[in-house]
Amino acid sequence: MDDDGNRSLCYEEFRKGIDESGVKTDDGARALFDAFDKDRSGSVCINEFLKAIRPPMSDGRKRVIAEAFKKLDKSGDAVVTLEDLNGVYNVKHNPRYLSGEETEEQILNKFLANFESNGSIDGKVTYDEFLDYYAGVSSSIDHDAYFDLMMRQAWKI
Repeated sequence: MDDDGNRSLCYEEFRKGIDESGVKTDDGARALFDAFDKDRSGSVCINEFLKAIRPPMSDGRKRVIAEAFKKLDKSGDAVVTLEDLNGVYNVKHNPRYLSGEETEEQILNKFLANFESNGSIDGKVTYDEFLDYYAGVSSSIDHDAYFDLMMRQAWKI
């Protein structure tokens, strides 16, 4: 659908893609486009598109994500910071730490940045950001049991 290759869809590209896919919108293409364009920028970026088509998560998946977040959030204030990671995430075996290329703090900041969304990297990960990150991971895993196992092994919960 992204005819100009800018990783974003203007309304014309979106409409053409919908028409080419055979979906009958009966003049509902604009409303559909507006539903995808969450930030009201007039275009749909790839992240907005992927979020819109992602399937809902089961309650079981949400529970295991909440368990992992709770393990990270040592202070219990619903925000994960560098201080919360002490004793939870160990960088001592990270190759970039061992080689001296990066400090422990740099590695931990990069780790937290993985979960931050919408280009807002402030070193604080909220539960919503954490849930959104794992909703993206979840969309590529078919079975709840496998997702649960992956989360429990990754977070040792």
